Amino acid sequence: MFLKILLNFLAGFIKIKIEGYYIERFINLCIGKKILLWNLKREKSTIVYANIGINNFKQIKQIAKKTNCKVKIEEKKGMPFLLNKYKKRKIFLILFLIVIITIFTLSNFVWNIEIKCDTNMDTANILNELKEYGIKTGILKSKINTKEVINRLRLKHDDIAWVGLKIEGTNVICEIVEADKKPEIINESEYCNIVAEKPGIITKINVQDGTAKVNIGDIIKPGTILVEGSIEGKYTPIRYVHSKAEIEARVWYSKKEKMSLTTTENRASNNLQNVYYIKLNNLKINFNKSIPKFKNYDTINEEKKLKIFSNFYLPIQLGKTTYKEMVKTNKTFTEEEAKQFLENKLKEQLNSEIGNTKNIYNTKTNIKFQNNQIEVEVIYEVLENIGTKEKITL
Repeated sequence: MFLKILLNFLAGFIKIKIEGYYIERFINLCIGKKILLWNLKREKSTIVYANIGINNFKQIKQIAKKTNCKVKIEEKKGMPFLLNKYKKRKIFLILFLIVIITIFTLSNFVWNIEIKCDTNMDTANILNELKEYGIKTGILKSKINTKEVINRLRLKHDDIAWVGLKIEGTNVICEIVEADKKPEIINESEYCNIVAEKPGIITKINVQDGTAKVNIGDIIKPGTILVEGSIEGKYTPIRYVHSKAEIEARVWYSKKEKMSLTTTENRASNNLQNVYYIKLNNLKINFNKSIPKFKNYDTINEEKKLKIFSNFYLPIQLGKTTYKEMVKTNKTFTEEEAKQFLENKLKEQLNSEIGNTKNIYNTKTNIKFQNNQIEVEVIYEVLENIGTKEKITL
């Protein structure tokens, strides 16, 4: 909204008087056609004053005919009308030259840094590293050595496969392709054991090559050798092999959480307070009071950098801080409601952690009530392959 009003100021807007018996219908039709009206003020039941962009004036004339309303221009405002007013004065020419010189000067600096990455890599960390290497807002473009920065990023990160750095306008674009994390692959010609990845109880073991070191029903710990990569005959010496086997075990996953039967929740009310501001590089200027009028509130910040062309950013940011009032409310759960809430929450977490819920062998829920609190523990017993190959070093 603020950005639209600012753009309308630059393009020019007019203050109009709307008179008629169907003003509400007039306003609704304007909203339907996405025509912005702001600073609406009602004088009488049949008269309303509003601001509108000059580009939309022709459209509202047609709406006025449909709704039998009269529209009259009260005042003309905005940059075009100001320029027209002062076009015969020398100061206008001076200001115009200053603007041109300022834009030309700003074009030599970097005012925006953009990270493009096709994965969930920590882009904030990359931005901090670029600052360390000298790439930050306000730096001269001629001081940037793209090849050096690319090499330093590649040397520091093993998880980066490719880095691209280019300067377009006043924008620096850093493109990153993350390297695939591949597990260690042991060749068939290499000797290896099969060891346990996690604790459990063996339910199935079928060895194709190697020597089984555990039996069905054995309790194992992480790192326990399940199949040894060697075979020793009665009359033959030890022969090392690449172990192969199918091993399945019962593994346990558990989640536990506690909550009070009486809780206090913060809920958003319909009361909002918007604070608009402008940032000139590191200088912040508020257009209205920045102190929230609510005791409890949530804060939402929105910022947008101004640019003239697609990649010509300016050191100017338009921002809006929204304070949303939060109201504390007490909520009381029955024992059954609390149990069900926690049980569903913990099962959802376990399902997300395990991934394949088809292999769940058994589910158990433990519940404890004490001092108006409930504690719920959900335990999954899962059948899964727990063996991983470990190279034998001779």
